[in-house]
Amino acid sequence: MTDLSSLAGRIVLVAEDEFFVADDLVHALERRGARVVGPATSVAQALRLTEATPALDAAVLDINLKGEMVFPVADALSARGVPFVFATGYGSEVLPSRYSGRVRCEKPVDPDDVARALMREARN
Repeated sequence: MTDLSSLAGRIVLVAEDEFFVADDLVHALERRGARVVGPATSVAQALRLTEATPALDAAVLDINLKGEMVFPVADALSARGVPFVFATGYGSEVLPSRYSGRVRCEKPVDPDDVARALMREARN
């Protein structure tokens, strides 16, 4: 069983443009003790939040935010060594090769499954 407190005190960015999905993700992460930044609904907003949060510990990224691919955010997180998972309706074929090994939770997502996947990534 996954330790439900493994996100306790961690700062997690949520980048998701679908209100109900974002709300479910935020609540699932907060139940595990995370402090959520966002949800960011655009790539520009996610980048601003990433830059404004130096102590960012992890992130959940929807691949498409309002028609724009989230890879610039993934690049910024990777450059800082911040673990993240994708929560998306897109297949793995849209991922650039540099992200082919990243965890991808398929929509419709179970927010608890996303939280567990993020906890595993954050531990690594």
